[in-house]
Amino acid sequence: MSWADRTREWADRLHPSELLYSTYEQRLRSELDPEHLPQHVAVLADGNRRWARLNAPGQPLVVGYQAGADKLRSFVEWCDEAGIAVVTLWVLSTENLLRETDVSPLLRVIEKLQQDLAGTRRWPVKSVGDLSLLPDDMQASLRRCEEATAGLDGMRVNVAVAYGGRHELRDAVRSLLASEASKGRTLEEVAATLEIDDIASHLYTAGQPDPDLIIRTSGEQRLSGFLLWQSAHSEFYFCEALWPDFRRVDFLRALRSYGTRERRYGR
Repeated sequence: MSWADRTREWADRLHPSELLYSTYEQRLRSELDPEHLPQHVAVLADGNRRWARLNAPGQPLVVGYQAGADKLRSFVEWCDEAGIAVVTLWVLSTENLLRETDVSPLLRVIEKLQQDLAGTRRWPVKSVGDLSLLPDDMQASLRRCEEATAGLDGMRVNVAVAYGGRHELRDAVRSLLASEASKGRTLEEVAATLEIDDIASHLYTAGQPDPDLIIRTSGEQRLSGFLLWQSAHSEFYFCEALWPDFRRVDFLRALRSYGTRERRYGR
């Protein structure tokens, strides 16, 4: 079902205030130029814990994690409906994983999220990150999700879990050096011939286009190491909403903002 058909179906059963919201959403969508939409959208889904403290005081923070995961599922749907080719969701950084005392509730939410995304049988779902930092059973579960969806033709969904930008670059260099060593090449030979594309081919996202648009919520305006290499020419959109409060209209505003920009690619 197209976006327009979905909107008409919703409008028939909306409260007047909701109808106004739907009308505004339609207007935003009409302002989008299909020729100027990003092909790869990445999101730093920030603010889940703050949302939990504000909306569920006294409750465990997992309430916020679950609300964030629910919104990520919606976000993937919105991207698919908009015709986005690749979406990358940053759900857990290496810093958070190593710093937090008990991440098991969050890990369970992330594992269930990835299982749900894979269970739709609509999108190839790939984990990007250092999975060796995760519990063995979770590593196996995430790999099963990737294997089960590898042959699907839909929008590519990357789930950045146990991910850090510096971590990724370290792993890419390690992988590159190991690959070249297996060919019998010396460090001096590798250093003399190393090119940018050689490193890019060993990133977690090797073979995928770099993100055109990176969205960050909760009012933070920093990259925090997300896709350090891949974001060299990305456009950024910062939103004040905490991630569980991020709405479809916020997504449409981000796409509209992207469509008005002139990509300069470093020039």
